[in-house]
Amino acid sequence: MTNINPLAKEYNGSKLLGFSFPNMVMMLFLSLYTIVDAIFVSNFVGTTALSCVNIVYPIINIELGIGIMLACGGAAIIAKKLGERKVHEACDNMTFIIVLELCFSFFFLIFGNLFIEEIVKVLGATDSMVQMSIDYLSTLLYFAPFYFLQTAFQTFFVTAGKPGVGLMATISGGVANIFLDYLFMGPFKMGIRGAALATGLSYMIPATIGIIFFTFFRKKELVFVRPHYDGHVFFESCFNGSSEMVTNLANAVTTYLYNLVFLKYYGEAGVASITIVLYFQFVLNAILFGYASGIAPIISYKYGENKPAELKKIHRFSLWFISLVSIGSYFISLLSIDAVLNIFTSDKEVIAISKEGFHLYALGFLMMGISIYASSLFTSLSNGKVSAIISFTRTFLFLSLGIILIPMLLGRIGIWLAVPIAEFLGLLVSLYSLLTIKNNYF
Repeated sequence: MTNINPLAKEYNGSKLLGFSFPNMVMMLFLSLYTIVDAIFVSNFVGTTALSCVNIVYPIINIELGIGIMLACGGAAIIAKKLGERKVHEACDNMTFIIVLELCFSFFFLIFGNLFIEEIVKVLGATDSMVQMSIDYLSTLLYFAPFYFLQTAFQTFFVTAGKPGVGLMATISGGVANIFLDYLFMGPFKMGIRGAALATGLSYMIPATIGIIFFTFFRKKELVFVRPHYDGHVFFESCFNGSSEMVTNLANAVTTYLYNLVFLKYYGEAGVASITIVLYFQFVLNAILFGYASGIAPIISYKYGENKPAELKKIHRFSLWFISLVSIGSYFISLLSIDAVLNIFTSDKEVIAISKEGFHLYALGFLMMGISIYASSLFTSLSNGKVSAIISFTRTFLFLSLGIILIPMLLGRIGIWLAVPIAEFLGLLVSLYSLLTIKNNYF
């Protein structure tokens, strides 16, 4: 095992982009193959099936939230210990977190399938959607262990200073998912269960690559060792990663609220419409999330080394880069929404609903980038409290209240305004946090 880690280098803007580039491409590719999955569902099975995918998505969000909470919160601890040259402790902590990921995954696999019908009904599935929702969610839950491992390894590849391996694993899984989507929903005519099976099998590829990488490629700092239970690491991982957990729980709640509100105002076609918009947002935000999570281990490492001057330089460049990407995302969304809708569906009602308010919804893209970066920054600095406050107010409090209250005042158009209003308020919280607490770190 060597003591050389790419995180130890001094980083300027170009080097930051170079290091985070594989992670940005990985997130973009991950979002694109998720969209391709939805396109296959919509075109091979129908828009009702697409609505079913979104109906059960809150459960996937909760899985993702727990997985990312442990991985990102733990990565901040691990990278900081690597910066402090506590290499064996870092390896022990990583292995312990992987064990925790597996424990949570089996909870979802067992209890999710035991109460599957009750779950989809609570999530809002109508009578015509219940069986397809069960078919999709039940199949995915059987692959929960691989989903949790994939989520963790995507973070730990970057922490190990090997983002390129994470990119290769994600691309491999994505290509397999696209091919299996076509095979299962096309020639095999397996319907929505085929979509879930294709996705589940694709989880196995990056999960397997991660197991092999951290088990057998041992000429690096971060490898699997015999794990030991550490309640402090468990608590700190949950606390540091609480913002990521809050974000995904909030996504689960707001997706649920969106489904209910769109069903009320537009019917099932409305659920299909917001599903397409949310998938489109996932793609547009991929660069933002990819960059923020890509440089997170560098920030944690520099924090562990106690190098505030380097942290300040990284922070300044990041603010400029995130702002430019946010502006670009806004204009790209307006220019491409018609093409995106036509790729997803030929249903004129779904297209009309989406075009009715997307120009308002898109205003949120101008503001969400800084909040995404700020939340990730404070997680990297092991300040889970501030990170969680940013995530909770932006993605849960403001957005949930907006979805519930604004339509009461403005009708249907109010649904589309909920996101930009929530993002504006979230931006104020993020800027206040950055301005008042930065002197503690830079």
